[in-house]
Amino acid sequence: MTEVQLLLSELGRISAPCLVPLFAICRWGREYGGMGLDFSYNIAVAEELGNIRCGGIPMAIGVQIGMTTPALTRFGSDELKKQFLVPTIAGDAVACLGISEVGAGSDVANIKTTAMRKGDEYVINGGKMWITSGCQADWMCLLANTSKGPPHQNKSLICLPMNLPGIHIAKKIDKLGMRSSDTAQIFFEDVRVPSKNLIGEEGMGFTYQMLQFQEERLWGVASVLTPLENIIQETIEYTRQRKAFGQSILHNQAVHFRLAELATEVELLRSLLYRTLALYVEGNDVTKFASMAKLKAGRLAREVTDSCLQFWGGMGFTSEVLVSRFYRDLRLLSIGGGTDETMLSIICKYMETLPKK
Repeated sequence: MTEVQLLLSELGRISAPCLVPLFAICRWGREYGGMGLDFSYNIAVAEELGNIRCGGIPMAIGVQIGMTTPALTRFGSDELKKQFLVPTIAGDAVACLGISEVGAGSDVANIKTTAMRKGDEYVINGGKMWITSGCQADWMCLLANTSKGPPHQNKSLICLPMNLPGIHIAKKIDKLGMRSSDTAQIFFEDVRVPSKNLIGEEGMGFTYQMLQFQEERLWGVASVLTPLENIIQETIEYTRQRKAFGQSILHNQAVHFRLAELATEVELLRSLLYRTLALYVEGNDVTKFASMAKLKAGRLAREVTDSCLQFWGGMGFTSEVLVSRFYRDLRLLSIGGGTDETMLSIICKYMETLPKK
């Protein structure tokens, strides 16, 4: 049995809080409590987590092991890794990612939060919005402006302990879906953090975050494959049993042809993900393909859940079936981690279809 098969075999007999340390060990070096495996193992985990019958838990785990820590792993000092990465891998600390703001979601370059250097400290002022796990996080991977230079060169990533004076969790945000995952609005007022908490080089935060986004987007794509397959299969079983006008609903050609189309689209998405993943593991820039996969996954999640919910009829409009939960939960994929429109913009840049300035 391979190492990843051994990990996945544990899924059926552990509780959700234990999942983080189990899966976090895939990626990082043994000196920090990991197994030193490549990113393909994270994707295998993301697919398997899709068997959890909600989107919030897999998303929270994804934030913990694939969205807040890649930059720290690649560029952080050994001291920072021991202080923040080790307990995060072990599941002893909860991490969150501080990027989005009220006036800057997908437009990362437009963030306003500042972290200005004063002696051996950064003084942080501003606020973050829509922060997954923000209500319970022990530390934040914070993106802030550390100078007044060009917007793509004035940002830095900082490991920010969440128990410092001046950090205010304004509220837990009520959401349409992903309701088992807490989401916070957070303000910073003269928060002081040691300058040694800087990840990598000052001014490189935007670049580091763009690299983190690639893994976040690939995780997001992988995490929806299994739910979409399960939704289609449960819809087949329901429409086979449910009768209308003297025959099962599944007997209608419009229904079973549509389900066949959707199943085909899911397999095509998986193929695109695996191609992108193979290139990424080999060290290639996969920005274009990751953006294409993220775009397709968000749209397909909406298409599958909407089409299948329709075939469930009145039952689909209740909160008693899986399809209605994922109809709400998976809607986030076209928004979080970069909107569909942002993905299209990135793809256009790589295709060189935009007018040159």
